[in-house]
Amino acid sequence: MGQAARQTSSRLFSVDSSATGRFWTMEETDEALVRRLAPSVGGSDLLARLLATRGVDPAHAASYLAPTLRDFFPDPSSFADMDKAVAIILDAILEKKRVTVFADYDVDGGTSSAILARYFRAWGQDLGLYVPDRLEEGYGPSPAAFRHLKETGSDLVITVDCGAAATLALEEAAAIGLPVVVIDHHLMSGAHPPSAALVNPNRPDDTSGCGHLAAAGVVFVFVAALNRLARERGIAPDGGLPDIMPLLDLCALGTLCDMAPLHGVNRAFVRQGLTMMARDQNPGLRALADVAGIGKTETVYHATFMLGPRLNAGGRVGDPWIAAKLLATDDRREAIDLAERLHALNDERKAVESAILDQAMTQAEQALASNPERGILVASGEGWHPGVIGIVAGRLKDRYHLPTIVIGWGEGLGPVAKGSGRSVPGVNIGDAISTAAREGIILSGGGHAMAGGLSLEPSQIAAFDAWMVAHMAQFSAERTAALEFRIDAVLSPGAASPALVDQIAQIGPFGVGSPEPVFALQSVHVTGVRQVGVNHLRFIAEDASGRIECIAWRSADAPLGHVLGQGGRVHVAGRLKADEWNGRRRVQLDVADAAPA
Repeated sequence: MGQAARQTSSRLFSVDSSATGRFWTMEETDEALVRRLAPSVGGSDLLARLLATRGVDPAHAASYLAPTLRDFFPDPSSFADMDKAVAIILDAILEKKRVTVFADYDVDGGTSSAILARYFRAWGQDLGLYVPDRLEEGYGPSPAAFRHLKETGSDLVITVDCGAAATLALEEAAAIGLPVVVIDHHLMSGAHPPSAALVNPNRPDDTSGCGHLAAAGVVFVFVAALNRLARERGIAPDGGLPDIMPLLDLCALGTLCDMAPLHGVNRAFVRQGLTMMARDQNPGLRALADVAGIGKTETVYHATFMLGPRLNAGGRVGDPWIAAKLLATDDRREAIDLAERLHALNDERKAVESAILDQAMTQAEQALASNPERGILVASGEGWHPGVIGIVAGRLKDRYHLPTIVIGWGEGLGPVAKGSGRSVPGVNIGDAISTAAREGIILSGGGHAMAGGLSLEPSQIAAFDAWMVAHMAQFSAERTAALEFRIDAVLSPGAASPALVDQIAQIGPFGVGSPEPVFALQSVHVTGVRQVGVNHLRFIAEDASGRIECIAWRSADAPLGHVLGQGGRVHVAGRLKADEWNGRRRVQLDVADAAPA
């Protein structure tokens, strides 16, 4: 895809420090490019500008707007070890070997394992399942887990969304004669560990160009390759080769919840996967949608913010097996039971998260008061559950626009303290954590640019905090750049309509790498501010053109809530959402920021 030239103008509305501490800018685009893109979107100047700022050129506009698997699906054989792995698994199916999938405990792992379980079932085979406990076993395979699987009769193991870096575990598997096929997508470095086959588009020697796939995407390519090999051999189960297209709902869910960038085949996975999800063919997803109060499950919001947190709840604060079982079951009664358990665990997760967030915010405020120039926040507490510290780190990062690490330890929470980090663009937190581990500041750790994890003794926290502050001092310019809040277009309240939302949806799906457009309302009058839920605010923004309903999530006790609560004339920025209530379709603005006018 061609990249359009991008330029950033001066401060929009002269907003230099908003309620959330950011400065607003509006991207300028090449007017000639906008004119060339307009025919692709029915002459719409707005959509043409949105495409231009997202790096779409006229030659690729059609495939961007209507992504199909036919256009983007990769050749499975381009993945290192794919053909080898497919032959091993198809032979195991035909020979009726006892195969177990070893899945990570998050949504990507759960959806990946469920895709395989449903594929095996179409061949009349049951696929065993193993999901490690976050507190007792940690992330990924361990030597003990592989010994357990060998002792309990597994002939072959497939790891999904994990395993690529599990050198000790895979060496143990080789020593005890347990063949393992690894299907992963995480970054790798150096020599890969021993395995029967290792499929990972982020292997150093992989040439597929599909490193942007989530594990669920890699697994979907894998089952497509299984069908291809079976077709070449002239074999199939009694009902014919499995139809893998309905599995796109799981592929899309894993892709979205793992925040994989929405370009190339990922756009096709999500666009077509949401269509499959709306058909309600997966009993587990339907049951989870029912307990979450969702009617028709068909949007990125439903998948990412309604289903995803509930599926993750088991791995965070409860039984890590529930999500994978729910997504794989065809039994409606079992699905309802599992969905209700996940819903309850999600409520528990939110309560635990809220308590830790309050304490972590107090620590953050104290740290910034002591040193306003510190380039990172480090919060820690005894009893802070490892299952939610990553979420809390993300909340603090979003609030203060600084890289953040949250650490927890305590009885029953594992042998050492565990930390989880989230970062801002331009500051590689995974590299910083890896460096701290190499220098002996912490026991171990690593990650990627935007997120990382670590282990350390509680006695190391103070020194680690000081080391991180010193290390992050070099990224002053990057932290300043992270405070920029880009606006796509200025909108009058009267122009906000369901029809406009439908028009904007033409350039979706939105997610990482394909951001949802941000609109600014200039100098609107804020009225009717009221608190809803725990700490959300609803209000009306109006001017001479009309009015629009707005909601600012988690803002009542934040600076954003203070600005909105004062009323008067305010600049407001956010994203448009369509909502249906009592048969009436309306539009509201999900507020991301505001500034006094």
